[in-house]
Amino acid sequence: MEKEGAKKETRIAVIGIIIEDRQRAGQVNDLLHQYGEYVIGRMGLPYEKKGVHIISIVVDAPMDVISALSGKLGRLPGVSSKALYSKMGEKGEQG
Repeated sequence: MEKEGAKKETRIAVIGIIIEDRQRAGQVNDLLHQYGEYVIGRMGLPYEKKGVHIISIVVDAPMDVISALSGKLGRLPGVSSKALYSKMGEKGEQG
């Protein structure tokens, strides 16, 4: 169990999101807002040719937070999500 006041180690990760059902965009944005304290940057691209929207989110967060966000996004109907983690820990050490 973690000591009170102890800080969890964070990792940098990119979460890739593909929205195939535009009706889910509001739910995606709501989730990203809930986890906003961890978000470093965001890039969104509409790909009209295929009728999808692609979003990349860069986060600095504990691994359980990254997994939770990616999982919640991926469980939305019409939304796919995958997280790619850095190998470096919070102090720049290889993990």
